[in-house]
Amino acid sequence: MAVDATMPGTIISAPATNPPDKTSTASTATAGIADNFQTFLTLLTTQLQNQNPLEPLDTNQFTQQLVQFAGVEQQLKSNEQLKALIAMEKSTQSTNALIYVGNTVAVDGSTQQFNGSATWNLKAEKSTTATVTITNSVGQTVYTGNFALTDAKASFVWDGKGNDGTQWPPGAYKMTATGKDTAGKDVAIATEIQGIVDSVDLTASPPLLSIGGSNYTTDQIRRVIRPTPAPTPDPAPTT
Repeated sequence: MAVDATMPGTIISAPATNPPDKTSTASTATAGIADNFQTFLTLLTTQLQNQNPLEPLDTNQFTQQLVQFAGVEQQLKSNEQLKALIAMEKSTQSTNALIYVGNTVAVDGSTQQFNGSATWNLKAEKSTTATVTITNSVGQTVYTGNFALTDAKASFVWDGKGNDGTQWPPGAYKMTATGKDTAGKDVAIATEIQGIVDSVDLTASPPLLSIGGSNYTTDQIRRVIRPTPAPTPDPAPTT
């Protein structure tokens, strides 16, 4: 019985004799699969179209490629969703930052802008008498004195006057505070600066709050201080 030895009709064409375009090849290589979803799809379909009919692609290997194909698709979708979540988070941060405008807040720090008055909050582990020292921007001591922290915390308001009665000009002033307990041991004292949020820079990420000319992020805010309402004057007596 004769055997039909005719080859199948599908013929794999030989490679082109012309050298490939190096510029085009380099451009294609620079685009990763994660950057272009169509790249992976083109590679897969081209492989199926040009495989040897006598030696088709192994089923397990083909399945693995399909899994990779699906994984790339899911990764690209996840990246898009992450971008959307980041945009929403930035919008939320901006909205939260705007709430602080015009409010008095306290943030960690020791350098305060003085313009008529300056307020520092002092906190210690226990009640103590603190030695307070205020220096100007060049390190010159402008004021020093003792201040009692009766409940391990207190607010120190400086009117800008030195120990000799000199009125110091507006500017940046730094406070350092040290304390001792009844046994003469050192007590650590933390300082906070207190001021009104003048504005918010929404172009920064995260947004920056401006307090007395210095910038702070919302996570640096320790407390929001409600202003004390002015006393209501007594009504005029009726005649």
